[in-house]
Amino acid sequence: MILGIANTIVKPVFLILTLPINILTLGLFTLVINGIILKLTAGIVPGFRIAGLFGAIIESIVLSIINLIITNIFGKDKS
Repeated sequence: MILGIANTIVKPVFLILTLPINILTLGLFTLVINGIILKLTAGIVPGFRIAGLFGAIIESIVLSIINLIITNIFGKDKS
């Protein structure tokens, strides 16, 4: 729940503030932003720990892949 709130409120602000860097890296800086959001969530939720920003970036990539798979399996019918 905290991750959803952070993605809804904080992530758009980060995306707007880092738009020039995001354009220069062709959108790859979004992975860093996702890692920062995940690290912020780990700081708020007790018992949820992430060891460093690089670990958070890797975990955000894994979460994105899992989300993609689940969406393709259980997603809405596009017809």
